[in-house]
Amino acid sequence: MAEKIRPELLTFLHGADLPYRILVVEDLTYLSGLRQMFPHAQLFAVARDPERMEPYEGLQVSFRALDYLAEPLPFEKESFDYIVSDLTLEQAGNVQDIAAGFSMYLKQTGSLLTSFRNIRHWSELQNLMDGHYYHVGSRLFAKPEFEKLLYASYYKCVHMRPQIRVAPDGLLERLRAAGFSNVHDDLETEFWLVKADRSMPELSLLKSMYTKAQRAELSRLLHRIEYGVQEKESVRAFWRLYQEIGLFPDYLVEFVHEAVFHPQWFYANLEEYTEGEPRELAVLLAAGKKREGAEA
Repeated sequence: MAEKIRPELLTFLHGADLPYRILVVEDLTYLSGLRQMFPHAQLFAVARDPERMEPYEGLQVSFRALDYLAEPLPFEKESFDYIVSDLTLEQAGNVQDIAAGFSMYLKQTGSLLTSFRNIRHWSELQNLMDGHYYHVGSRLFAKPEFEKLLYASYYKCVHMRPQIRVAPDGLLERLRAAGFSNVHDDLETEFWLVKADRSMPELSLLKSMYTKAQRAELSRLLHRIEYGVQEKESVRAFWRLYQEIGLFPDYLVEFVHEAVFHPQWFYANLEEYTEGEPRELAVLLAAGKKREGAEA
């Protein structure tokens, strides 16, 4: 039998000098690779056994000894860019509680990197055919089930990569004959590597450029203008915010596209109730018309 493949989640990431905040849960072997990829990151780790941290003490990691299945994580909500949690959902009794719990600690632009053993891999099916099941204390998943779990746990975009371990000669034919489908080589995918994002890609960029409070105020003003609530005052407040936080047309047009239900109402009211002729108005109207026209 071929040697089992070990999940490797860092293939989802690209090294950078940015001061990311990254949390590793249980599988501390990722710490060395993360420090090499992100020399200026703040690394955090939690594990049940504190002795497992000893090989990584020179990596400037903030470590807490705790059982993530039984205790809440001792961190601020929405504080991490990435949480690396290899195979850990297999051990959870209430899997959705843990998956959703992790999402609470991710920034709006953050991602969970995790993995799971594919219950449809030929090795698992072969064990079952031989009368054995070796995962009594854990839970295995198929790809559709795991995707549904993550979407139900407040993640907006899920990416999966297969790790293949090829079946012995003749075994796939036996499985197909028994009624097992093999779409996208599912029967030879031993592990699925997963990157689950808190936001859709287009929204993630919008959320990364201004603070949460600034985006909330912008959204509030856009909707007031859209629905004609105290139009003059709302438009004045919008232009004040535009100048104060340094908004620019391309960003605003994308924000309107994602946040406003009736963009045409917003642009019409903005044009009607803007006092004077700020130079940005014509640019916004032209860019907005082009953006919404492209979607029509």
